[in-house]
Amino acid sequence: MVISTGSTDAQSARDRWQARYEGARVRDVDFTTLSGVEVEPAYGTDTSEWPGEFPFTRGLYPTGYRGRTWTIRQFAGFGNAQQTNERYKMILGRGGGGLSVAFDMPTLMGRDSDDPKSLGEVGHCGVAIDSAADMEILFHEIDLAHVTTSMTISGPAVPIFCMMIVAAEREGVDTSKLNGTLQTDIFKEYIAQKEWIFGPEPHLRLIGDLMEHCLEKIPAYKPLSVSGYHIREAGSTAAQELAFTLADGFGYVELGLARGLDVDQFAPGLSFFFDAHVDFFEEIAKFRAARRIWARWLRDVYGATSEKAQWLRFHTQTAGVSLTAQQPYNNVVRTGIEALSAVLGGTNSLHTNALDETLALPSETAAEIALRTQQVIMEETGVVNVADPLGGSWYVEALTDKIEAEANAIFDKVLSLGGSTLTHADTRELAAATQRGEALVTRGLLNGIEEGWFMTEIAEAAFQYQVALEKGEKRIVGVNCHEESITHELEILRVSHEVETDQVRQLAARRARRDADTVAAALARMVEVSRTDGNMIEPMLEAVRAEATLGEICDALRAEWGEYREQARF
Repeated sequence: MVISTGSTDAQSARDRWQARYEGARVRDVDFTTLSGVEVEPAYGTDTSEWPGEFPFTRGLYPTGYRGRTWTIRQFAGFGNAQQTNERYKMILGRGGGGLSVAFDMPTLMGRDSDDPKSLGEVGHCGVAIDSAADMEILFHEIDLAHVTTSMTISGPAVPIFCMMIVAAEREGVDTSKLNGTLQTDIFKEYIAQKEWIFGPEPHLRLIGDLMEHCLEKIPAYKPLSVSGYHIREAGSTAAQELAFTLADGFGYVELGLARGLDVDQFAPGLSFFFDAHVDFFEEIAKFRAARRIWARWLRDVYGATSEKAQWLRFHTQTAGVSLTAQQPYNNVVRTGIEALSAVLGGTNSLHTNALDETLALPSETAAEIALRTQQVIMEETGVVNVADPLGGSWYVEALTDKIEAEANAIFDKVLSLGGSTLTHADTRELAAATQRGEALVTRGLLNGIEEGWFMTEIAEAAFQYQVALEKGEKRIVGVNCHEESITHELEILRVSHEVETDQVRQLAARRARRDADTVAAALARMVEVSRTDGNMIEPMLEAVRAEATLGEICDALRAEWGEYREQARF
């Protein structure tokens, strides 16, 4: 029951929530406990924040998951496009709600499968994509107009996205209806994952072009998924993951504003990607803090007036770094706990890792168990019945406040790295600086990257955790405690070397069939536009339509912009 204390102001907030709830679409399913007890859609006191109310600590929607459950989005990709297409059809056929593409290392680095630097890596950590022809095979018989697709790639994200657009065109799909997410987040590459191609400025130029293109022509598609996942997997703390990621997001907001875009129009195209680690309550608090920090900065600093522009919508993946090769079946338990924390934290979509991912790409059996983990949480546990069921918990609320405070201290440091004396609390001054076109957070991000500050902070956090493990202060079951086991060896998925041989052969055949002069002219036109302030998406699309390969597109731009080299630090 909702407790009432008779507070007029709070009661009006409750009334607003009630009106919004009653006006929203609610799924026609049973919202009772396993024993048949009816539960309220949300709980709170007359003085509490309600779900769907600014700053959205308790969730974006007044209905919670009663209105719409999170999207089950399984991250998959291995071998060639045909093999991955078959895995996607399996995922969708067994109840998956969306796709998330994992690419192999050559693709992530903008290189073709026949590049000498690709030798031995083709198809091993994801799917090999060399041209639009591969993308056609990847999504063959998958309705891109109705299935949301996320692509986890940043350095060559823009040409890869162009290949998806061309593949959709060839399938007769209205590309203006495409929906999904492209990662594109280059800041986190410099901070943690290290899969960049060019220096920051050229990458940001491409990202700005993509933001403009999607806003104008593919409005439902989210061109940027700001990623904290890789920051956490590199060894950061929860607060560092949160703060570094949101700071990156602020940088992209400043990029959009510098382009003259309306924040209320482009900010809804920014989404986020977080790690769900094994410390259950810390992760829930992290997600809740993230929503309200983002909402406040977007409203108070960047001037967003619409709710959708203030919303932090995020995808979550369970923590790959928490999985162990020892006693791998324990990973099913870890993944279930992590997935539940993401759900209780209000995630909008979720990927659950497979038990064997610390050893190899997931087998079909392990992938199905990972999928069923989400479905058990969704269908059997009752957590979808109530919006923010842990809201009001003394521990959860205190931990949310604590993580927010730690994140704010990091924002202050980022601002100082850019030479600003302002802090997160100086919202009016920050807003005024934004209106003057001063990208204060971006300046701090770029300086922090060049000075190695982010990398040093993550390395120190990772070192401290490793020391705690070696001292036994932190425990991992099967690794430094409870090590006895009867677990048998797993059968793992192995990608044959024939995948690389076949991919290289097909790539050569495609090059022989295309019109080389048309490709060369399209690439030259793309480079010509890169020397102006024109938008590069259309000329890049023309190159892709001519069957220019990913490596050729990236090499043309490497020749123009150069490659980024990180400074050595000791």
